[in-house]
Amino acid sequence: MIPEKTKPGQESVWDYPRPPRLELSSRTVRVELGGQVIAQSANAYRVLETSHPPTWYIAREDIRIEFLEATTKNSFCEWKGLATYWTVRAGERIAENSAWSYEAPNANFELIKGYLAFYPSRFQCYLDEELVKAQPGDFYGGWITKDLAGPFKGMPGSWGW
Repeated sequence: MIPEKTKPGQESVWDYPRPPRLELSSRTVRVELGGQVIAQSANAYRVLETSHPPTWYIAREDIRIEFLEATTKNSFCEWKGLATYWTVRAGERIAENSAWSYEAPNANFELIKGYLAFYPSRFQCYLDEELVKAQPGDFYGGWITKDLAGPFKGMPGSWGW
């Protein structure tokens, strides 16, 4: 794997740390489904991890919770802990297990307790009005924007990175 050259104003995901770092951002994030704004915030956290585009976590007070229902699915992250999943319903659109949260995260990620992240492959997700692309593979939920340089984990052949 050879990192892409960064252009002015870009970050390389290969400069992100491992273990991952949590960072508060003032950029505006917005998540939509079926024409409905599900979440919008200028106080979201992003998780930065080597080879991954950032995953964005939004506080519940910035989310229209009436569109969400908890599911029985969960997964485990070695850094953050046990994740709880959510289905999002807006009009005729249903995105099953398309958002997740850490209700009792590990100590280094306590700041995102109860915050939700959304898979950009299942929504229209925006960062400062830029429509983001989904991280390949739909496993990590990273948001790819023009200010990032890869390559990004999740692409075919990247499992061992």
